[in-house]
Amino acid sequence: MASQQAEHPCATCAKLQRTCCQTAEILVTAGDRARIARHTGLADFTSRKAPARPAYAQDDPDDPNWKRWTIAPDGTRTVLQRRPDGDCTFLGSSGCTLPEEVRPLVCRLYPWSYTERGMTGLDDEYCPKEALLPPHGPGATMLTVLRMDPAAGERWRQMLYRELQTGEECDARRADL
Repeated sequence: MASQQAEHPCATCAKLQRTCCQTAEILVTAGDRARIARHTGLADFTSRKAPARPAYAQDDPDDPNWKRWTIAPDGTRTVLQRRPDGDCTFLGSSGCTLPEEVRPLVCRLYPWSYTERGMTGLDDEYCPKEALLPPHGPGATMLTVLRMDPAAGERWRQMLYRELQTGEECDARRADL
């Protein structure tokens, strides 16, 4: 008798509401662009635009380099293109069509919150917590529901800030991130 695989929490989310893949602007680094281009063979999947949420263009005293490294002097930043319905270019019927190691670093990191100095907690505003948390019991967070690995999250955070700072792709296999 074959065992039924539980539905991924993001699939449940998609049945309840528009997902982060449909509502969030996805910042991409030069490394993200290189990884995605190598995997897909595409070259035109990003655009430069001003952040839709003005808060993203403001200075952040907790992360003072973020604005400098993500917002160009003209007020724009590089983001994944969206389809006319608002969905991410790489959103398929079963979720993201990109494998985890190719996805933009900010996608891999969600729903962690972070700064250049380290992981700071949880920012799960897009998640339908009322529907997803209860089956997992008291103390569950979206990080536990999604089975997020803290070591992987820290590695991705370091890659993100290295790529933002240098403007170059970071080798994920390097031990000195």
